[in-house]
Formats: sequence, C-alpha cells, structure tokens
Amino acid sequence: MGAHWYSILFGLLGGIGILLYGIQLMGDGLQKILGRQLRHLLESVTKNPLSGVLAGIAITVLFQSSTATSVILVGLAGAAVITLRQCMPVILGADIGTTVTAQLIALKFTELSLFIVGIGAPIVFFAKQDRHKRFGQAITGFGLLFLGLKIIGESVQPLRELPAVIQALLTVSQNPFLAVIVAALVTFLVHSSAAVLGIIMMLATQDVIDLPAAIYLILGANVGTSFTALLASVTSRREAQRVALAHFAAKLGGSALLFPFVPWYSSFLSSLTASISFQVANAHTIFNVGLAAVFLPFYKTGCRLLEWVLPDKKIPELEPKYLQEEVISAPSVALGLAHREVTRLSAETLRMLVDTERALRSGNADILSRIAHREKVMDVLYRAAVDYLTRVLRQPLSREEFEYAMGLIHVLDDLENITDILDRNVKYLIEAKLDRGVEFSAQGKEELAALRGTVIDLLRVTHKALVQIDFCAAEQAVTSQPKITALFREMRQKHIHRLMEGVKESEATSNLHLELLNSYHQISELIRDVGFTIIEQLAKGKICLPQYRSTGTRKRAAGAEKPGANGDGSPEDLDGEGKPVSSPGSGVQ
Repeated sequence: MGAHWYSILFGLLGGIGILLYGIQLMGDGLQKILGRQLRHLLESVTKNPLSGVLAGIAITVLFQSSTATSVILVGLAGAAVITLRQCMPVILGADIGTTVTAQLIALKFTELSLFIVGIGAPIVFFAKQDRHKRFGQAITGFGLLFLGLKIIGESVQPLRELPAVIQALLTVSQNPFLAVIVAALVTFLVHSSAAVLGIIMMLATQDVIDLPAAIYLILGANVGTSFTALLASVTSRREAQRVALAHFAAKLGGSALLFPFVPWYSSFLSSLTASISFQVANAHTIFNVGLAAVFLPFYKTGCRLLEWVLPDKKIPELEPKYLQEEVISAPSVALGLAHREVTRLSAETLRMLVDTERALRSGNADILSRIAHREKVMDVLYRAAVDYLTRVLRQPLSREEFEYAMGLIHVLDDLENITDILDRNVKYLIEAKLDRGVEFSAQGKEELAALRGTVIDLLRVTHKALVQIDFCAAEQAVTSQPKITALFREMRQKHIHRLMEGVKESEATSNLHLELLNSYHQISELIRDVGFTIIEQLAKGKICLPQYRSTGTRKRAAGAEKPGANGDGSPEDLDGEGKPVSSPGSGVQ
C-alpha cells in the first residue's frame, strides 16, 4: 500500500509540474512572438466592449491563464494606460477563454500530447531563426500542458478504490462550502485556473468525484482565480484596485447565484450529454458565458459603484506614475509602461531647463527653489525606473526587447545627468549672480539667451523623437547639435573679445558667463547622446538623412558623461506623459 501511495503521489506531483511548466513555456514563447502586438491589442480593442470580450478570450486561450490576463490588466489600469470600463469586458472574456482548455480535454486532446511535443521540440532544437524557435517553444509547451494532464489522470485512477479518498470525497459532497474554499485556495496557490480545472476534469473522468462535487470545485476555482490580481492590486493605484475588485466581485457574485442551484444545474448538464468529461467542461463554459451575459450589460453601472466605493487618491510625487510590478512577467507590456515613464521624466527635464531660463530672466529665487526640489524628486524617479527596467531584463526577452530596455536605461542615465547639470551648475551660477548683484552686458545677455533658446529647441525635438520613437526627429537632433557647438565657440570668443576691450559688465561676470555657456553646451551634447540612443536602440525604422545611412552606429566614449534630453514643445504644451500611447514608440519595435 505504501508503494501504491508513493506511485500516486509522484505521479500527481510530476504531472502537475509538467502541466505548470508547459503553461509557462507556452506563455514565454507566445510573449516573445506577440510582444508588441499583445500590448497594442490591449490598448486598442478595449475601446469597444464586444471587442474587449473577444480580446480577453483570445489572450487567455493563448496564454492558458485568466489569472495572468487579469494581472496584466491590473498593471495597465494602475499605470493609467486603460480604464476600469475598458478592462471589465476583457476580464469577462478572459473567464470565457479559460473554458477552451476544458473543452479540449473533453475532446481527448490529452491523447495527442506526445504527438504535439514531438512536433514542437524538433523545431526548438533545429530551427535557425529565433521566431521559429519561439513558435516551437509554444507548441512544445502546449503539448506538455496536456501531457501533464494525462499523467495526472493516470495517477489519480487508483484513488477511487482507496477508503480514505472515498471518505474525503463524501465529506466534500456533504460540505459544498468546503469544496469551494479548497478549490479557491489551490487555484490561488497554483496561479492557474486552467491547471486546476484540468485536474478537476481528470478527477471526474476517472470517477474519483461526481458531477455536483466537480461543479462546486469549479465554482471555487473561478473565485480563486481572482485572488492573485486582488493581492497584486493592494499596493497599486485606485484604478488597479477597482479592476481587481470588479473581477473578484463578478466571480463571487456569479458563484453565489449558482451555488443554491447546483443540483438542478447538474441534472441539466447530464441531460445534454452522457459523457462526464463534457459535462464538467460544459459546467465551466456555461457558467462563464452566463457570467459575461449577465454582467456585461451592467458593467458601466458596476464601474460607477466601484468608483464610489474606492474614490481616487493622490499619487505621491516620489512614486512612478506608470511602472507596475504586476506586469514585469509580461515584458512587452512592462516595456511599454517603462517607455511612458521615461517620456514623462523627459518632459519634466524639459520643464526644469525652461525654468532656468525664467530664473535668469526674472531673478526669481522661488523658481530656483523649485528647480532644486524637482531635481531631488527626479533622482528618486530615475532610480526607480532603472531598477524596474533591470528587473524586466531578468525576464525571458527577445533581442529587440533587450535592446529596447537597454536603450531606455541609457536615456534615463542621460536625463539624470542633464538634471544634475541644471541643479548643480546652472542653478548655482544663477544664485551666485543674484548674490553678487551683477548683470551681464547687453550683448552677453543676448548671446546667453540665444544659446539657451537653441538648446531648449533641441531638447523639444529630442523629446518628440523619444515620445514617438521618431527616427527623423532623432536625426534632426543629432545633426543640429554641431551647430550649437559652433555657436558656443563663437560666443566664447566674443566674450573674450569684450574682456580685451575692457567692458566692465563682462569683467564682473566673466566666470559666470563662461560657465553658463559651458553648461548649456554640455547639455546639448547629452541631448545628442539621447538622439543616438533613439537611432541605435529604440527606433528600427528607415534612416532619413543620406549621410547617416552608412554611419549606422557610434561608440559611447568611455567615462564620458551621458546626458538626456527631452522636448517637444514648451512645458505648457507638453502632455508630460509620453503620449500618444499607441504611437510607434510606446513599446518595442
């Protein structure tokens, strides 16, 4: 008997392990294939409720986990990419998508598991192109999913003859609440409702449990699948919490409505087909389709109720606006959010640059205090964004995604260097000028204003290139910077000429004047560096200028400062959030 138990236990553990690994393998392969399309799909189709339902079905069928879909949606909602009203139809569709696996099991797909693995594995090992390898990886994972279920089915078959199991099942039958709770907890722990539903079907197919017990377990699994997203939203923003709570409320409400009618529901399913596997599969399918039919017409009312229950709260300025931990396991989505955060920081950097111009013109000390405060905030946000991208880099990434993540980190490094120059150099020099009560010569003022304006314009162009991942705008920034270098040298010579002529204002402000010129020139070089990063690592489009068709790349000077740039309009004109979201630059190209 001991050996019998060991055989059953090892079979169960091995089968569950293969099942979960198959789901992960298939999900990783599909994410690498669909990366950009997945993000754009979620951003575009959610505008229409029906297309949102269909998108939820399609994504969950591909990734075999409504839990994963709901967690991604929680992350996108928390980052303000999509709203609660856009998420709800997708979540209802995701719940329907989980039923496809159950139907495939009922159709004996488990018998084809080895054949599917046999197709996928050779593609992984012998394919030359990465895309073909990923396709083979997804096929192999799909086959392993059903192979795991097959092993589980064969392992649980002897359980129906064990007195202890019979007693446990009797307890479950007599305590439906216990069945719901146990299934919910197991689903939460496994993080895959598809896996748990597959196990329930195997138990029913082997006559280990009867149909009513299977239905109670299915209700529990449906409730449990919402726990992960609910937990992930605890530290998120209000919109993400509303999405998770809406999913939980819909599952709990639907299960509560059906719970008293399980005996009748069981009889109804038995009248449709004599096959226990199809009965269980249909129980899951009809429940989730009915759930969508009942809740979809009223989802806007439900959203308003959730907005009343969970009102908006202010986002602390030291917290990133778009970075969501929940979606790091979906790199394509995480990179899209990281891009939005980087463009937001880019816009803030431009505002700091324009503030230095205002401070120089007006001599307002309050503006200087604002620059100092903003630089401290930006330092925290830069570190948070780099840390987020570092964790994304630990995920399985395609070559394009890896390059894109590294490019965003380079841009962040450059942006941080720009704000450092603005705070430690430019702000300090303006303060020194105010403390000493000196004025630049009339010609010196004009020259500084001209250089500042040119650098600000360069920053605007670069910000536009970053927001839209615009190859042409990036090249415009790169090719314009040498003109600023020439202007800087010309203005420096003019200032030295005024010193030779004995202009008193120039003599009194010489050090301040030359240091300001030098600081703005350094910023322009950093802006050019951002343009190069966009060209080389972020954008994959056609090079616009003939002279850059052959130069392709440039090396970063070892130890050189790397500044960042942003600009696309005056701060008043900026959206500050890197919009439009669905632009070519909202994620990996």
